[in-house]
Amino acid sequence: MWRDAVGTQHRRAQAPARIVSLVPSLTELVCDLGLAAQLVGRSGFCVHPRETLKRVPKVGGTKDVDLAKVRALVPTHVLLNIDENEKPTAAALAQFVPHLIVTHPLAPQDNPGLYRLLGGIFDREREAEALCARFEQALDALIRAARAWPRRRVLYLIWKNPWMTVSRDTYISRTLALAGLDTVPENAGARYPEVTLDQTVLRDAELVLLAGEPYPFRERDAVELRALPAMRGKAVARIDGEMTSWYGSRAVAGMDYLRRYRA
Repeated sequence: MWRDAVGTQHRRAQAPARIVSLVPSLTELVCDLGLAAQLVGRSGFCVHPRETLKRVPKVGGTKDVDLAKVRALVPTHVLLNIDENEKPTAAALAQFVPHLIVTHPLAPQDNPGLYRLLGGIFDREREAEALCARFEQALDALIRAARAWPRRRVLYLIWKNPWMTVSRDTYISRTLALAGLDTVPENAGARYPEVTLDQTVLRDAELVLLAGEPYPFRERDAVELRALPAMRGKAVARIDGEMTSWYGSRAVAGMDYLRRYRA
């Protein structure tokens, strides 16, 4: 049996499972484990792998799930994440879905456990172990490379109007830290706090990073930031938000991306 993030124990699924994924990174992981044929529904934000997902019906967003559409698909399993999906949604799904698999990776090192959780439940243990080996190799290469780089303090922005960043108690921050990028503020009351771009928040940051998701920052946003008086002397750079925030199989590419990004 396998235990998920809320302590629910899961047995191996009876084939064929009917999977609905409400988490983009888990949808990609399901496909990379060889389970695309059992994926019967996805959120509208589940976009990778693009060609494979064209045939899979959408059931709303991660937070505004269309429960009627999910019910019509008769899933045996729904994949959820504590940060990305609402608790009331999970409670409603539990009324008609036999198995809810809840995830909550908080650091890149949680990925092997995630691979083994889904690989075990859906009889893809060999594929999960192969993915674990690839992840460990990529993680080790990043950690070894990072020893040669100076650590830098960064303000990592994920949203605009209001400006929002990440606390150190997040998957994103811990991913960046592996590459020698320490997020500010060092202490925050919320996991995704709102910030004002003034000297208070910027004095400790050497670099401001604009993530490509969830807010789609563009070069014009970087230009706007560089013009702010408080930004004088601060560098601004864009970064691929999928590579820093997506867990699952994308984390393997994410480790390689960060190694190249820092280099």
